[in-house]
Amino acid sequence: MSPLPPLLLAASLLCGIAAAPAGAASAGPPPPLPEDRAGDHLTLVVRGAGAGRDGVRELFCHPGGGDHPAPADACRVLDENTRWGRDPFAPVPPDTLCTMIDGGPATAHVTGYWAGRPVDAGFRRGDGCEIARWDRLVPFLPDLAPDA
Repeated sequence: MSPLPPLLLAASLLCGIAAAPAGAASAGPPPPLPEDRAGDHLTLVVRGAGAGRDGVRELFCHPGGGDHPAPADACRVLDENTRWGRDPFAPVPPDTLCTMIDGGPATAHVTGYWAGRPVDAGFRRGDGCEIARWDRLVPFLPDLAPDA
């Protein structure tokens, strides 16, 4: 007997295992996040926004805390912008038409965990879409409106 039929049998068995539904392979819930990643925890680094606005801030939500200047309001605006299937930290899609308005040199970088997912997002104010994206998350991000 040629070795080919046993190889085909093994390959077909492996394909059957790989095609099994994802839930069928695990019997229980996913393992919990490590303790330092439990809950919603974000680190915000702001540069070029001006005195009192630049710096590194930590924000914890659910329960709230950290050294962010307005933790309750920051958590509220993040909750309001969190929708199923929509990332509140997603960048502006590359094919979006935006007004050519310069919102200044401010940048922000956000890392951590939000809604059980890792976050690593950058923000700037280089055009109208980026300004709107930033402003949507005020007061999590500092308010840079002219009268602010």
